[in-house]
Amino acid sequence: MSETGTGAAVGGAVVEAVGEAVEGAGVAWRRRAGFAGAAIGVVAAGAAAGVALERLTVGRGVRRKARLALDAAGPYGELRGTPGTAYADDGTALRYEVDEPDEPEGGARRWRGFGRRTAPAPVTVVFSHGYCLSQDSWHFQRAALRGLVRTVHWDQRSHGRSARGAAQSGPDGAPVSIDQLGRDLKAVVDAAAPEGPLVLVGHSMGGMTIMALADHYPELIRDRVLGVAFVGTSSGRLAEVSYGLPAAGVNAVRRVLPGVLRALGTRAELVERGRRATADLFAGLIKRYSFGTRDVDPVVARFAERMIEATPIDVVAEFYPAFTDHDKAEALAVLADAAVQVLALAGEQDMVTPSSHTEAIAALLPDARLVVVPDGGHLVMLEHPEDVTGHLVDLLVRVGALTQGEAGPGAHSG
Repeated sequence: MSETGTGAAVGGAVVEAVGEAVEGAGVAWRRRAGFAGAAIGVVAAGAAAGVALERLTVGRGVRRKARLALDAAGPYGELRGTPGTAYADDGTALRYEVDEPDEPEGGARRWRGFGRRTAPAPVTVVFSHGYCLSQDSWHFQRAALRGLVRTVHWDQRSHGRSARGAAQSGPDGAPVSIDQLGRDLKAVVDAAAPEGPLVLVGHSMGGMTIMALADHYPELIRDRVLGVAFVGTSSGRLAEVSYGLPAAGVNAVRRVLPGVLRALGTRAELVERGRRATADLFAGLIKRYSFGTRDVDPVVARFAERMIEATPIDVVAEFYPAFTDHDKAEALAVLADAAVQVLALAGEQDMVTPSSHTEAIAALLPDARLVVVPDGGHLVMLEHPEDVTGHLVDLLVRVGALTQGEAGPGAHSG
C-alpha cells in the first residue's frame, strides 16, 4: 500500500473505532465522523510522506531497534531533584522537584532588593510544561541552570509523574480548564516556594497556566513575581490555528475532533495498541509538528516522541477542549500593572501555537522582549536549547536572579 493509502487507512481506522465506541449515537454523527475521518486521513498521509523513503529502505524490525538504541543513547529526561508533592484544590497529587543552588564561596549571595542573604528565600524559577509533555521537556534549561539558581519543575495534572486529575476521574468527570491549571500552579508555588521572589517560565499550555495564575491571583504577581517567560504559547484565539493545513480540512477536523477524542478515550486500550502498531506514522506526525527543521538531532526527536507517547489518549481527550475556550489576553494586564519583566519567545515555524500568537502577547506587553527563532518549531526549547537558555538567562540577569558573571558566556545581551 502507498504511504498516502496508509495515511487514509489510519484515518479510516480511527473513525471505525469511534463508530464502534459510540454505536447508536445516530446517523448524523457517523456522517460527520466519516467526513472528519477523510480529513484525518489526509493529515496522516502528509506526515507519512515524510517517512516514505525510510520505510522503503529500512525494515520495521530495524526501525524498532533504532528507536531502542536512541532511547539508550539519549540521557535526556534523567535529571532529578528533591521530590515533593502539592495537592490541588480537588485533591490531585501534583509532583514537583526542586534543584537548589550551590552555596557560593563564603556563604554570601546577593539577591536583588534583599542585601546579603538576609531574605527568607532566594529567587525561585518555576517551570511549567506543555500539553502531552512533562517537566523533562525543560531538560536542557534545567541542566544549564543547575547549581546557579533555585528551580522548581512540576508535572501538570494527568501528565508525567503527577496523578490523574481527581476531578476528571470516573464517568462523570469534569472537563479540564486552563483556570484549573492556574490553581494547580498556585498549589505548587505554595508547597515548593512559599516565600521569596519568583520567575515563572511556561511553554505552550504552561504559558497559559501562568496567565490563569495571574488572572486568579493578581496579588501573587504584584507581590512576588519578578519575571515571566512565555515560550511558544498563546493568550487565546487558538480555534483559528490552521496547523499548516488547508482551511476546509482543518475546519472539518475541528468540528468533530472533540467528540472523536472523547470516543477514543472510552476505548483507550484499543487506541494505545493502535498507536504502538503505527509508531512510524505517529513519529512522523510528532516530528512534523514539534520541530521547524528536518535535521533535528534524532536522539532529541526520539526524546520528544517518548514524552508524547506517554500521554494516554483519554488524557489527550480531556485536555483538548480547554484550548478552544482559552482566552487570557486580559490577564496579561496584571503583568503590565506589576511591571513584571517579560520574555516572549517563539519558533517562527511553530504550527501549533504560531509565532503570531507570541507577537500578540508582546503587543499587549509593550515592555516585553520579543524573540522569534527563525527555524524553530513548537518544541523550540529542545530544538534550539542554546537560544532559549541564553534568552532565559538574560531574563534572570535582568531581574537580579543571576549576575552576568554567574550567567557565563551563553547569555544574550541587548
